[in-house]
Amino acid sequence: MKKFTCVEDIGYLKEALREALEVKRDRYAYKHLGENKTLLMIFFNSSLRTRLSTQKAAMNLGMNVMVLDVNQGAWKLETERGVVMDGDKAEHLLEAIPVMGSYCDIIGVRSFAGLKDRNEDYEERVIEQFIKYSGRPVFSMEAATRHPLQSFADMITIEEHKRTSRPKVVLTWAPHPKALPQAVANSFAEWVLKSDYELVITHPEGYELSEEFTRGATIEYDQRKAFEGADFIYAKNWSAYKGKNYGKVLSVDKDWTVDAEKMALTNNAFFMHCLPVRRNMIVTDEVIEAPTSLVIPEAANREISATVVLKRILEGLEK
Repeated sequence: MKKFTCVEDIGYLKEALREALEVKRDRYAYKHLGENKTLLMIFFNSSLRTRLSTQKAAMNLGMNVMVLDVNQGAWKLETERGVVMDGDKAEHLLEAIPVMGSYCDIIGVRSFAGLKDRNEDYEERVIEQFIKYSGRPVFSMEAATRHPLQSFADMITIEEHKRTSRPKVVLTWAPHPKALPQAVANSFAEWVLKSDYELVITHPEGYELSEEFTRGATIEYDQRKAFEGADFIYAKNWSAYKGKNYGKVLSVDKDWTVDAEKMALTNNAFFMHCLPVRRNMIVTDEVIEAPTSLVIPEAANREISATVVLKRILEGLEK
């Protein structure tokens, strides 16, 4: 595997999930693969789970790890070509990328959507430049439009806890005071649709995601109707995608908060969220603290998804 930015890069999903469960049983079995290999993790945005889980995954595989916080302690980087660099950005990404590539064997990049220019965000300009110019395998630690390590961990979690071969999975929008990217929701929909699971997406009108990610899902504007008979509830906020409203907050209606009354409509569903979560905005204390809340095991599986991805990339280096 030369890159990992979406579900297509993982190949046959059922095989990847089987491999993940195998790795989880003995996460140090492949430590020899990373001997004398270096991972460089580059963060343009903040991180807790992604940073810790990916670093732990690399250590599981015997790798050396370097971490660069681009906005803390590094030169400010210009990302656009043709710009006259007479401002506060001292270095261009096109020089920085190959330099960084010369110090490592694999690069992980985390770079969020700016939510100002939809075309710029959905072209994935930052991570695509790393893929093009670094000379190294590159994987996404969340980009503008997808968060594949999170979605892979979500699928591992569902696979471990499902009570039926084809569970009903509901992705529900929930309110948040700030504008958030569509990356987690896009990615989750893409991965679930690649599986055999039923997917229902529910949100207020105006929050439709790109059909690139939702084609094949049922879209339901009535949240309570969507919850009926569900086996998994995955809550996430995202900002508007369509037209002139791109990146905007159109609603903070707390009637969309996931609470016990709505969960009672489900088939005793498990609750999922990628974290961090705004309690009593996205979900009530009662629901997130219930025995059916999977947010902690879901987060723990981030180590497993990252281990599998790095393992496959390392195996590719040996070929």
